[in-house]
Amino acid sequence: MRRAGNILDHDSVAGYVFIAPFLIGLFAFTVIPFFTSLYLAFTEYNILSPAKWIGLDNFRRMFFEDKLFWTAFQVTFKFALIQVPVKLAFSLLVALALARYSKAMPVYRAAFYIPSLMGGSVAVALLWKQLFAFNGVVNRLLGFAGLPNNTKWLADPNTALGTLIALGVWQFGSGMLIFLSAIKNIPSSYHEAAIVDGAGPVKRFLKITLPMLTPILFFNLVNQLIGSFQAFNSSYLITQGKPLNTTLYYGVHLYNRAFTYYEMGYGSAMAWFMLLIIAALTALVFRSSSMWVYYESDGK
Repeated sequence: MRRAGNILDHDSVAGYVFIAPFLIGLFAFTVIPFFTSLYLAFTEYNILSPAKWIGLDNFRRMFFEDKLFWTAFQVTFKFALIQVPVKLAFSLLVALALARYSKAMPVYRAAFYIPSLMGGSVAVALLWKQLFAFNGVVNRLLGFAGLPNNTKWLADPNTALGTLIALGVWQFGSGMLIFLSAIKNIPSSYHEAAIVDGAGPVKRFLKITLPMLTPILFFNLVNQLIGSFQAFNSSYLITQGKPLNTTLYYGVHLYNRAFTYYEMGYGSAMAWFMLLIIAALTALVFRSSSMWVYYESDGK
């Protein structure tokens, strides 16, 4: 028994050693910062001096004094409202096209996924900035096609946000692969039976493919909704919120307050407000899922 106990002790020690890096990272970079930011949200803190408790003053200032706060919130909400459905639709359309058998299809799948691998990196943002510059590739191609080529995409308040939305939609590969995997798992017998009954491609999509994809659509919707409200790189690196704050994302405004003006307490309050907004919207999506998400196992 003693020998078995020693072996168990050694196994337990080995287990703790292996999970120690994860636990250290979890507490050092997630749990401690999480509760620290909650405390700082109710303080005035500029890094150079100790935090001073001010209660709800940061939130009062946020809602009633900071005009850029509401501007940034509206821009971010508009960005999410447009990008999320467009990106979902585009991902699904490409997945449906790639689901058809072809010897070159693996190459196409890899090519479409490359933008998502690069993600919202600095290099991609700077490349996008060059493409849509006044003398960039986009205007040159429009000129070759005989179309107006004098649009200032990133300097015009009417087109700047749309240009950043296009960058987000272009990075559709991750959602597309998830959709593609789900489409491949739909039993072919369903489509064969529908064809026998005389159903066309559109009807098969609406009655078979789309209902079977609703759990995946729900998953992608939640992920993209959260990601869109956390958008930062494209605005900060390409437009810095210009022109006229039409591309000022919430995350950029938060960054400016916290790390440019060293208002860490105010920045923490902004972060917690956005966390509550994201949680509320996510809960709303989950609550509505019972009305439109079909789970075959439940027969719903």
